[in-house]
Amino acid sequence: MNKEWIELYDKEIEKFAEQTKAFHDQEMTRKEYKGISGGMGSYAQRDANEHMVRLRMNGGDLTQDKLKFLVDTIDRYDIKRLKLSTCQTVQLHDLKYDQVAPIIREAIDAKIYTKAGGGDNPRNVMCSPLSGVEKGEPFDVIPYATAVADYTLSICRDFKMPRKLKIAFSNGVDDSVHATFRDMGFVANDDGTFKLYIAGGLGANHSKGVLVKENVPAEDVLYYVRAMIDLFCQNGNYENRAKARTRYLQESMGADKLKEEFLRLAGELKAAGGHDLHIEPKKIDKKGDGAIEGSRIVSQKQEGLYAVEYHPIGGDLPVDLPKKLLEALKDMPDVECRIGADETMYFVNCTAKEAQKLLDLTEGAAQTAFEHSVACIGAAVCQQGLRNSQATLKACIDALRDHPEAAAALPKVRISGCASSCSAHQIGSLGFQGFVKVVDKAPQPAFRMFVGGSDAIDDVQFGDFVGVVLEKDMPAMFVELGEACVNSGKPWDRFVKENRDEVVEIAKHYA
Repeated sequence: MNKEWIELYDKEIEKFAEQTKAFHDQEMTRKEYKGISGGMGSYAQRDANEHMVRLRMNGGDLTQDKLKFLVDTIDRYDIKRLKLSTCQTVQLHDLKYDQVAPIIREAIDAKIYTKAGGGDNPRNVMCSPLSGVEKGEPFDVIPYATAVADYTLSICRDFKMPRKLKIAFSNGVDDSVHATFRDMGFVANDDGTFKLYIAGGLGANHSKGVLVKENVPAEDVLYYVRAMIDLFCQNGNYENRAKARTRYLQESMGADKLKEEFLRLAGELKAAGGHDLHIEPKKIDKKGDGAIEGSRIVSQKQEGLYAVEYHPIGGDLPVDLPKKLLEALKDMPDVECRIGADETMYFVNCTAKEAQKLLDLTEGAAQTAFEHSVACIGAAVCQQGLRNSQATLKACIDALRDHPEAAAALPKVRISGCASSCSAHQIGSLGFQGFVKVVDKAPQPAFRMFVGGSDAIDDVQFGDFVGVVLEKDMPAMFVELGEACVNSGKPWDRFVKENRDEVVEIAKHYA
């Protein structure tokens, strides 16, 4: 960001500090404060005396400078809770009101800008976490995600959108960032262009994006991003927030009209010019020093180099780990840390020896697919939440450790504490949404259950709602589902397709 942008941002932070104090002093309502704080990447938690700050990481790229800032902040402010988010950011939780603005200001020196981290803004731009190193990918899309992130941040003060705008880049092999059903999603093609999807999204009335162009030239990406912003501002619903996301444009405009108008705007912007991208591919010249294998090791397309995967249970990052990682990475040239959209961290460009050191350092990682399950921060922290998704996931994982065969058979599941879909529960093979069920005239903690979703790049499917399960029954239900899969002799993906009625019957038994 340029000097002028930073100076204006600094004034916004100063004003935000005053607004945060006003909220703390009960001179501002929670609703009023939320409308302000989101645009600065912060929210009050369920306990209004505690706050969260969301550190934007373009494409999930946690550079060593950013990691150092995180370490210093943990020490300086005695941070006790860190959460990897499903938008590839790091969230600092349980902050005092007078810590929020100083942290946001200090983050600038590490090129971390929390502005537009929430609220009705273009959000953190997402990217396949192994882009640039993954075998089979057409090309590295991280530079394009970074360019879009910088561009949207630079212009975010120039317009007011009806709601947020989520943009994602897929490297064409992995779509864990869900480019095919975001507000805007670019998917890499073999010829160096992008497929472009728009107006998709989860939440209520979830929808796949509309494929508006098969081959967007890579250098034209910014024109299409601005066209989407303009389209949304011109046609979005400013009256009803429940219908203000871009996916409702498919309903209000119709898919054909939506595509036509979008391409018209993009064409006009391209004709005006001024925003062509010229990106030089990044070269990785590092050499390997041997070979290594393991369930958390990914062989890169660069011969002799590896990525190390680390998934903390529930995305709950131990507060002492960043300091250990920073010390280790100082002696590992070109090793980069990436955050994935499923709360997984990756360390890329490792030699075999470096990979082993990082494996040892992160030995508390998830081991099974079920332990890789995704859960939002949950109702114990989030003011929007209905259910404590974190506690529910951990209770289920603990129960399955007494049934190792069943645990090994289960898939990664997705648990959202409410209808906001922060865990993307609709596309989980098993997905859960926080709910309240009345039993014998008394409200009970529960989850709505979805079966059969998929975010595979060539098989995107939304799961079907099959019933409501009481929170207390979920551990037992997972044990029974895992045992049924084991008894079938099939891997989970086949079991859930070929024995779907059995899966639904087990779920209904607990409904």
